[in-house]
Amino acid sequence: MTDEAQQTLDDATAVLRSALAGDGDGVVGTFDAVVDRSGLAGAYGVAWCLAATMVGDEAPAGGAALDFPGIDQADYDTRWVARFVSAYANHDADTGEALFGAAAADGLLPDCLLTLAGSTVATLRSRAG
Repeated sequence: MTDEAQQTLDDATAVLRSALAGDGDGVVGTFDAVVDRSGLAGAYGVAWCLAATMVGDEAPAGGAALDFPGIDQADYDTRWVARFVSAYANHDADTGEALFGAAAADGLLPDCLLTLAGSTVATLRSRAG
């Protein structure tokens, strides 16, 4: 594993630890530190790692939908997470990058990343229970 890949994994672990503890400020702080160190590309890597954690080893056969009934009524961050994780499940990094860039341009990336961290924790808890 490269130093960069290990750093991304360490950062994703730190995000999950904060999210598990219910520490939203810790989640945001970790992402801020990643952006300070590695730019938005670093934060994207951590987000992609969180999506991988949500999907797990058993990616859905036939791909995942980016749009589904009711998605347009959901809040921006919820729609973003659903579509970002679907992009990961579909091995579609181009769509993931486009979604990430759009959230950053809209000024909503911190909210989206916080929701992604919370959704990842909820997924892990549901698998454990």
